[in-house]
Amino acid sequence: MQGKVCLITGASSGIGRAAARLFGENDASVVALGRNERELKSLREEVQTTGGTLKIQLADVLEATQIEKVVNETIETFGQIDVLVNAAGIILNGSIENTALEDWDKMMNINLRAVFSMMQKCVPHLEKTKGNVVNVSSVAGLRAFPNVLAYCVSKAAIDQLTRCSALELAPKGVRVNAVNPGVVVTALHKRGGMADEDYLNFLERSKTTHPIGRVGTPVEVAELIYYLASEKASWITGATYEIDGGRAQTCAR
Repeated sequence: MQGKVCLITGASSGIGRAAARLFGENDASVVALGRNERELKSLREEVQTTGGTLKIQLADVLEATQIEKVVNETIETFGQIDVLVNAAGIILNGSIENTALEDWDKMMNINLRAVFSMMQKCVPHLEKTKGNVVNVSSVAGLRAFPNVLAYCVSKAAIDQLTRCSALELAPKGVRVNAVNPGVVVTALHKRGGMADEDYLNFLERSKTTHPIGRVGTPVEVAELIYYLASEKASWITGATYEIDGGRAQTCAR
């Protein structure tokens, strides 16, 4: 990643933070986009102690003007964009019967619309560097799970956005891939409204729903993101990679 410029959303926590740190520790110039200034500053300090370069950007991925500003400032500062990692996302509970339209729109806007918008703004710059995109999807994009209807739909849409854009951008030398994690220990579910005790019970139960017998860590997913963004994956595009301890191979039980 030496000499590469990587723009990473959702970098203040979870998978996005782990990816930003990993890229920064491996000589990439990282632009870390998020909404939590304290966490972003802490991340910058961690990366700088390893000799890496990380620039923080406070922005809301729902605001098109802010996205455009981040992309423009990245070009002004570093002159290029080689990798875009879309890791920002949310989860809210709800079924076909009780999902509020407001919650549906919120998940579609953050999990899908913002990814589309970020990709669209970055593509002209990725064409110049023959760069690539890695989207953070979910096992919920591949399989159906109850009471997270809108989340599942949004992640299935991310998978199709990944495949369609990969097909369209391949002639221009731009690769697009996605990772589909199972349950990973992050703040995602708590921010979605899950109480602390319920979350601990959820993690414990997840040991039985993931055949490998445990949940994942953000670093494990970041390692796959890093590989897909690297030259070692130069012949991979349009792929949606399961990294889920075997969760997608199971049936309801």
